[in-house]
Amino acid sequence: MSASEKSIRIQLPDGSVKELPAGSTPFDVANGISPRLAAAAVVARIKPLHAAATAANDDETHSEAAMYGSEDPQAERLVDLSTPLNEDVSLQLLTEKDPDALKVVRHSAAHVMATAVLELFPETKLGHGPATDSGFFYDFYRPTPFTPEDLKLIEGRMAEVVARDQKFVREWEPREEGLARFKAENDFMKMHFIERFTKPGEEISLYRNGAFVDFCRGPHVPSTGRVKAVKLTNLAGAYWLGDEKNPQLQRIYGTAFFSKKELDEHFARLEEAAKRDHRVLGKQLDLFSIQELAGAGLIFWHPKGAMIRKIMEDWMREECIRRGYDMVYTPHVMRVNLWQTSGHEGFYSQNFFTKMELDDADYRLKPMNCPGHILIYKNSPKSYRDLPVRYAELGNVYRYERSGTMHGLLRVRGFTQDDAHIFCTPEQIEEEVAACIDFAQAVLKTFGFNDFKVELSTWDPKDRQSYAGSDEKWELAISSLENVLKRKGIPYKTIPGEAAFYGPKIDIKLVDVLGRLWQLSTVQFDFNLPARFELEYVGEDGERHQPVMVHRALFGSVERFFGVLIEHYAGAFPLWLAPVQVGLVPISERHLEYAQKVQQQLQKAGLRVELDSRNEKMNAKIRDFTMQKVPYVLIMGDKEAEANAVSVRTRGKGDQGSTPLDTFIANSVKLIEDKAVEL
Repeated sequence: MSASEKSIRIQLPDGSVKELPAGSTPFDVANGISPRLAAAAVVARIKPLHAAATAANDDETHSEAAMYGSEDPQAERLVDLSTPLNEDVSLQLLTEKDPDALKVVRHSAAHVMATAVLELFPETKLGHGPATDSGFFYDFYRPTPFTPEDLKLIEGRMAEVVARDQKFVREWEPREEGLARFKAENDFMKMHFIERFTKPGEEISLYRNGAFVDFCRGPHVPSTGRVKAVKLTNLAGAYWLGDEKNPQLQRIYGTAFFSKKELDEHFARLEEAAKRDHRVLGKQLDLFSIQELAGAGLIFWHPKGAMIRKIMEDWMREECIRRGYDMVYTPHVMRVNLWQTSGHEGFYSQNFFTKMELDDADYRLKPMNCPGHILIYKNSPKSYRDLPVRYAELGNVYRYERSGTMHGLLRVRGFTQDDAHIFCTPEQIEEEVAACIDFAQAVLKTFGFNDFKVELSTWDPKDRQSYAGSDEKWELAISSLENVLKRKGIPYKTIPGEAAFYGPKIDIKLVDVLGRLWQLSTVQFDFNLPARFELEYVGEDGERHQPVMVHRALFGSVERFFGVLIEHYAGAFPLWLAPVQVGLVPISERHLEYAQKVQQQLQKAGLRVELDSRNEKMNAKIRDFTMQKVPYVLIMGDKEAEANAVSVRTRGKGDQGSTPLDTFIANSVKLIEDKAVEL
């Protein structure tokens, strides 16, 4: 290296530092370490060595701003392997083992799909094509609708584009030239993205593979040949910019993986998920329904579903009382004035049902319970000795959801929230938040969920109009939640801009048996509502002080949690939750008297029992109980009646042979008391 040639320092994850000529690429670094690593690398993560060690938001791939906006040179970011490096950086080479690498493959697959679409249907205009958690999509504007046959053609052409192994090359173009070119092509969507995410005088980032060019920030895999396992999944409609007044776009969804094996496993999981669909199982097991005559998003709990709901709610109420909560009830409708005072009328009214004009005032169906709990707190004076005050309610709330967004039990218009609000001193806040997290973990463990992930949702100071309260209060609230998570050693991911308008929140997402994430439990810090309602307590100094407030919901909603339970267990609920725990099958009519005696003894022990006394064949009765996923089926004939025993068939295990009735009862009661997941 000549004395005049500039060199840069590359720090690797193991702490070692390489010195290379300026302009070297991540691929050069990989190749210098090992040709095998260079072949396996997908993308690189870099950060200037002098920049603060802050992690980038993992969800950047999902946002239009990340796809098109200007890059922050000081931030940690993903770059192509061909990116010239001209400053000292820390560098990590990502292979297919890294989740971020999969997102890059999927984003590149979206470009491969767009390439195929324009080759087959050149009149099409491009929207945007991001990666998602499960794959990718691309929005297209085309007057003629795509058909399922078109998808097959597109998928075939995509295979050709992959086989060409075209390099993804990043190019730069003056903003005004790019706008003029897209305008000449009447590509109104790309013009919008350029105008929104770039500034006059800037250069815009383009990616080219072969003849295809797209306005995009990247990064991408080195070439189309790296998109090895891809499948288009379905078609959907989407309005341009989400506005029904704008042109309707066609959205093509797909997914991509590093190998065909992973792709096949993904579709096997989807097939299993379809078998577990709570809407299908809810009908098969007669748990709940949604009645068209009554309205969308409103749940009717049938007897078996209602029994499970009762068990869930009884457990929650008992646990709340044991943990120092007072149970309360609040009205379903309240005056609009209340929601104006709370701030929900200004920040949340788009999610309200419309106003009801009554003789004395306008009223709203309540979308949340917190203002009602605040009024109970305010109804009598409080001292520091009274705090913390914890109010809990399983309260029915109502939120307006657009018809296209509702989904069985998971997104509804009327639901029951296991809501609680804790009023405490600033000094007590961290202990109360910690106790809420402990409670949330107990909920997950009790109902059979062993894995969860945590997110800390914070505010976006640049979007000041979307949040209430001062900067200082936001900083205090966020640091309080961070302190609790760090103290408890819980890994978490920070999500900027996702806080509620009144404060930051901790979201606990359970992981089900298929590895899917479900947002249920949340713990929120609120310094805003106590100020709006002028809440007070008398401190130890005799002066009046303002309490702070914690919102928490652990089921999230009873409906949503129940829907997740159905899918997690595929309708085969643990014994303690099963609406019918034992099915009784007398072999013939002469055994009915003994079966009734068994029924009485089981019910006396607290078991939920169903006796099939129909004049049907034994196997038909067993089959019906099996289809209803009843945990135990007890068969009774002459031998069982003589020995005061039962022949036990256990769900998922089959015939377990004859067992003394007392033994069966004792074992079942123990499983129920332990809230065991397995039989």
